[in-house]
Amino acid sequence: MVDILPLVYLSYMFISIYMLTLFLIIYFRNKHRFFTNPQLTKHYSVSFITPAYNEQDTIKETIEHVFAIDYDNIEELIIINDNSSDNTKQIVESLLSKYPKLRIINNDENLGKAGGLNKAWPLTKSELVAVVDADSFPKEDSLKKMVGFFDNPKVGAVTCPVLVRNKNTFWAKLQHIEYIAISFGRKLLEYVDAIYVTPGPLALYRKSALIDIKGFDENNMTEDIEATWHLAYNNWDRKMSLDTGVSSQVPTKLKPWFIQRRRWNIGGLQCITKYWHAIGKKGMLGTFIIPFFILNMFLGLVGLSIFFYLIGTRLISNYLSVKYSIIANTPFITSEQFIITPSILNYLGVILFAAGLIYLLLILSILGERIKTKENILNLPFYLIFYLILYPFIMINAIWNFYRKKYIWR
Repeated sequence: MVDILPLVYLSYMFISIYMLTLFLIIYFRNKHRFFTNPQLTKHYSVSFITPAYNEQDTIKETIEHVFAIDYDNIEELIIINDNSSDNTKQIVESLLSKYPKLRIINNDENLGKAGGLNKAWPLTKSELVAVVDADSFPKEDSLKKMVGFFDNPKVGAVTCPVLVRNKNTFWAKLQHIEYIAISFGRKLLEYVDAIYVTPGPLALYRKSALIDIKGFDENNMTEDIEATWHLAYNNWDRKMSLDTGVSSQVPTKLKPWFIQRRRWNIGGLQCITKYWHAIGKKGMLGTFIIPFFILNMFLGLVGLSIFFYLIGTRLISNYLSVKYSIIANTPFITSEQFIITPSILNYLGVILFAAGLIYLLLILSILGERIKTKENILNLPFYLIFYLILYPFIMINAIWNFYRKKYIWR
């Protein structure tokens, strides 16, 4: 194991640096068109759908934001009230007279998000269907900067950056950094036809594409990832407008955040299981998206395994050293034990951290994020060291729940 460990560690480092370099190459090759959108030549009709389960705190503002969008061909906004036990239904009904294009569908039983979407989207008569979460708020220019992509008849879905709305806690600020990095990476993936998710806060679908994939998978916990993979499987293009966005509420405490990310990981495992047969086939889905997705999900586990192996062997070694030193009546603490011996692996770890920090600073700079304040600067290393290290633990928990088929939404 000692001989293999450096090879594993170096392979881990190589993959990380390789992916970082690949992303930078893609960016510099396409930076001249990074924030451009196709010219708006046709005002496609758009129907909005918003699934809602106990969303009384945000549903009113979501509705107001949808109808405030600067676009003159919004057909309707359908709220699917999924048997809410709070005042969601009453709030929506109180707004029906104010917004003539607002509709509500009340489910008597919980169908789940995908089930609610499948109940609503076939009822729409528009060319495009927009899905907006009930705690998300699209920008006014979102449609004008997204619908132009559909002039290409091969485009089945368009997404945009998801931004953190409630940046009032330290934990939310870390997620703000994460969401920005994800948006940047998703735009880069567009240039290699590898967008693998059109997130729920705001996703725009061609209705004929939804018909082609038969809607959303009601058995998958991340219906947005599965739908995007299904679109790729059926040869539909996916695009992204980086020049607009949608803000969304994020968990402000560790436990709900952990549960949310566990659900995302379980849904990802479901997608891998469903589309495993496409690896090596089906264009970019099988040759890049699925391998990249798997690598992205499991790379952290490799790093965590290395960390625990090193800690475990060191503890065992120290225990045996102390035990036999006592028996032999010799000192078991010497000055040499306080010396940290440098090695190429240590240096590579520092290089990887520095590269990640520089990459993150580049992303924030490109997207116009202010990082000059002391608080924001200190958030970056904390994000890289402590925030991201939690992901392998989430993955372990997700694998365990996936194995037991314990699919819990909340």
